[in-house]
Amino acid sequence: MIEPLLDAPIPGQSLTAELGARPWQNPPQYNTVEEVLDYYIPRLSSDEVAEQLLDVLEMGVPVTTIADTMQTAGIMEGKHSVDVGMLVLPVLIELIMFIADTAKIDYETGLEKPEKIRGTLIDKAVRKFELAKEKESEEEPVLKEEEATEVIEGMATAAKERAGGLMGRRT
Repeated sequence: MIEPLLDAPIPGQSLTAELGARPWQNPPQYNTVEEVLDYYIPRLSSDEVAEQLLDVLEMGVPVTTIADTMQTAGIMEGKHSVDVGMLVLPVLIELIMFIADTAKIDYETGLEKPEKIRGTLIDKAVRKFELAKEKESEEEPVLKEEEATEVIEGMATAAKERAGGLMGRRT
């Protein structure tokens, strides 16, 4: 038996907070790339965070995913803006890879081309799209040309009859 989630937010609850009550609705705490790096580097260099980071890397989580999650959390906490976070992202990736290399941990960067996905899912989607296009071109049109002409003429006649409207001129 599945129990209902009774402590979940109700729909629209996020729209009831006062403007400026959320961290991302206020000016960021750090405004430059240098300030943001001064925020991240000591945290990543601490032993506790480095151990957790290495554990996550050993589980197979790509470096790019970890760095993106970190900078997104920084945006949500109001530490920095989206644009500064995007500028810091390559530096975070390099720093995480340096920490993993120093600990001699094998990791995925997330920058490699995933051959497994490219060979299966994307090719299947492209083939499915091509088949749909071929099928569409083989089908006969819904209306023949003379029927389409009759429909268009009928619509034009109906439009002329209604052209007067409320503000139309009286003849």
